[in-house]
Amino acid sequence: MAEELHEHKVKRLHMRSIRRGIKEMDLILTSYATDVLPNLDDEALTLYDALLNESDHDLYQWVTGQFPAPDPYAAMIDDIRTNFTPLV
Repeated sequence: MAEELHEHKVKRLHMRSIRRGIKEMDLILTSYATDVLPNLDDEALTLYDALLNESDHDLYQWVTGQFPAPDPYAAMIDDIRTNFTPLV
């Protein structure tokens, strides 16, 4: 199987980011996907792909600081948290 092109991977991950199971994660991840994904290298995109396989409940708790994110995701979760601007 041929390796996925960077731009195709970005588009696929963007779609997975905006269509989550809970609205809160849609809002949080859409912002990150739009602003940051196009600039990530393949290694970071692979990590983000794995992150999206985690449950929305866990992701929400990590992003909101209710629980610490596991080591492989900790820096990326911090970036997601920093990039998100709440709608007020």
